[in-house]
Amino acid sequence: MRIMGLDVGSRTVGVAVSDLMGWTAQGIEIIKINEDEEEFGIERLGEIVKEYQVEKFVVGLPKNMNNTIGPRAEAAIYYGDLLIETFHLPVEYQDERLSTAAAERMLIEQANTSRAKRKKVIDKLAAVIILQNYLDKKV
Repeated sequence: MRIMGLDVGSRTVGVAVSDLMGWTAQGIEIIKINEDEEEFGIERLGEIVKEYQVEKFVVGLPKNMNNTIGPRAEAAIYYGDLLIETFHLPVEYQDERLSTAAAERMLIEQANTSRAKRKKVIDKLAAVIILQNYLDKKV
């Protein structure tokens, strides 16, 4: 079963997909969205779902450090509800506190990536981290 991991922001959605065995996560792309104008990139997401035969979504849930749900987590839940309504596939949420920070640290320390290049891949890498953490919990 392929699972899609999503790092949902207000301007972009990082997309990752698992391998068929559900062991590893690979970054696919970053979809531009505009939350303010309710443009959520659903059409492009649908193309990826079809291409990879996705059967489940894992959406990063950016809880506050005190474990409460704030505005960004509410937006992620809204996006998850939109996925359920559109694709009729299950959605699970993965605590993603610090996943973007971890992705940035990885790009700086291990890949020595410039700020401009980091900005282009950070959301995709965050989606990989979210999905990989979810997959690792399942084993």
